[in-house]
Amino acid sequence: MSALLRLGSGDKHFEVEMAKAGCEVHYFDPSIKEAHFQKSQGYWHHRMSIDWRDPNPAAVAQKQRRTTKKLGTIMNEFGHRKIDVLKADLESAEWKILENLILENVIEEIGQLVFAIHLHWPGFEVSGDDSDVVRYWYSLLKELELRSFKLFRSYKNINKPQIFLRKQAFNASSSYILSWVNTQWRQY
Repeated sequence: MSALLRLGSGDKHFEVEMAKAGCEVHYFDPSIKEAHFQKSQGYWHHRMSIDWRDPNPAAVAQKQRRTTKKLGTIMNEFGHRKIDVLKADLESAEWKILENLILENVIEEIGQLVFAIHLHWPGFEVSGDDSDVVRYWYSLLKELELRSFKLFRSYKNINKPQIFLRKQAFNASSSYILSWVNTQWRQY
């Protein structure tokens, strides 16, 4: 059984086709009304979002409508040890979430990683001057490489503003989609 986790909004054609092909697909969107529902055979929607930290137990007790959890926690709850493809557009939370995936060794349980990265501002809970931020971003990307992830596709979204860390940047984009494959991937 394959597993595809989709985080974020946008075109869902890929996910629909993967579910039709027999892949188990989980789509996470905190704005949907129902907590969990099966959209079609093998295609589940969850009112949840992925975060770099699990919620505070005191906040959970207050019956919050939206749930955020670390990916490792969600994998455990759903009974998944591995993810074939993780596709995510996390609107600037990707840097902290990527850091969490690396620090907790969840990254090694992912076969392919397709991440939208945003460069228009540092991201949530990322601080320092511009050079500190760039070093932080670089360290995460370098860590992926050290953990046997190979970048196989980079797409510059030309429809996004040409902004890099709040500054205009000629021939750049504030958003890129980067795709990596885990060259040490062993599905099961």
